[in-house]
Amino acid sequence: MEKRTERRKHFLHTNIAGFMYWDGCEAFSKLEIGTKLELVREADNKHDCDAVALYYKDYKLGFIPGSENEIFAQFLDMGHSDLFEVRVCRLCPDAHPERQVYINIYIKRNEK
Repeated sequence: MEKRTERRKHFLHTNIAGFMYWDGCEAFSKLEIGTKLELVREADNKHDCDAVALYYKDYKLGFIPGSENEIFAQFLDMGHSDLFEVRVCRLCPDAHPERQVYINIYIKRNEK
């Protein structure tokens, strides 16, 4: 039997911090389970030196929560933006805006 190689490993499940303060409410109706999001490092963020924003197309949805962002900031600062895959995993339209969208972050396999 051939061994199956995983193309990614689950790393983190979390909500999107600050969802109601950015473009999250505008973008909510466009999001679906499985929607791919982009991590964008904000090293000059005056509130959090480890800030990592989450984008869907041109919509800034918010941030990886501060309690979880340091490791992502370090990898992004070292040029490893292609290491992670971020996907919407749960949508809760009736929840408080800070709990409406949950994401899974995966570490992608190096395909060399």
